[in-house]
Amino acid sequence: MSLEKQRLLITGATGFLGQALTDKLYSDGYPVVAAVRRESTVLGLDVDLVKVGNISAQTDWQQALSKIDVVIHCAARAHIMNDVVADPLAEFRKVNTAGTLNLARQAAEAGVRRFVFISSIKVNGELAESVPFSSEGVFVPTDPYGLSKYEAEQGLLALAKETGMEVVIIRPTLVYGSGVKGNFASLLKWMKRGVPLPLGAIHNQRSLVALDNLVDFIIHCIDHPKASNEIFLISDGEDVSTTELLQKVAKAFDKRALLLPIPVSWMTLAAKLLGKADVANRLFGSLQVDSSKAHELLGWEPIITMDGQLEKIADAYLNEKTV
Repeated sequence: MSLEKQRLLITGATGFLGQALTDKLYSDGYPVVAAVRRESTVLGLDVDLVKVGNISAQTDWQQALSKIDVVIHCAARAHIMNDVVADPLAEFRKVNTAGTLNLARQAAEAGVRRFVFISSIKVNGELAESVPFSSEGVFVPTDPYGLSKYEAEQGLLALAKETGMEVVIIRPTLVYGSGVKGNFASLLKWMKRGVPLPLGAIHNQRSLVALDNLVDFIIHCIDHPKASNEIFLISDGEDVSTTELLQKVAKAFDKRALLLPIPVSWMTLAAKLLGKADVANRLFGSLQVDSSKAHELLGWEPIITMDGQLEKIADAYLNEKTV
């Protein structure tokens, strides 16, 4: 099937990743259908919008799936800090597991050829201190978000065997780019403002993936025959320490990084006393992935360096766009 004739359904098209992906696919000439929760949603592109409401085991995807060749499922209940629901795992499962598998079953029934699922590195775990994570690693996550994604993956692989619909599973590491939210956005703002941070003596190693690289890899997986029924861990291939990352961010903003060399042991203890051990793990712990499968099996290479993506973020910020 030629790329020009592929009709794509994108879920989560208004999110951080989904919107960047939709923009790129549209600019590349793909016929795109964007699934949205509300009819009032505006993407600013001439793409077909289909209202589907909230994603669950009961969502009706019939209209959205009409004449679709490939589904790219970006929508999810995201990892939530300080979740206040009574049963976080049940809430994650409603959307990330049951909602995903409901969409996939309807996609298979509608004749969709390939289902690309954006999973999470949390399926592998929170820390990789000695050996980088790989797609072949066997691990059942205990984190509710990671477990809901893992269960969706297992269901999708079983559905692929049952129906013949091809499945591609992508587990990104931390994604950064213009529009990023959460802790990464806070770090960007602190460095832009020249705020001194006690993060000058961290010697961990973290794998990250630039938004441009992740979007490019997803598009690479739309039609590559060898991607069928495979799992990929994806990163830039430029692992850095937290200290090195902040230095790169400061450089992108043409600032001097004000990083105080406070011992990690002191900060770890302080974080535990404040009930912020999970934050300490992300700042001080290592999480590396082996993304060689993407290169060796699919011939994919990153299209932008970490410095290049950070410069784009800085330019967006300075032009008063959302970081």
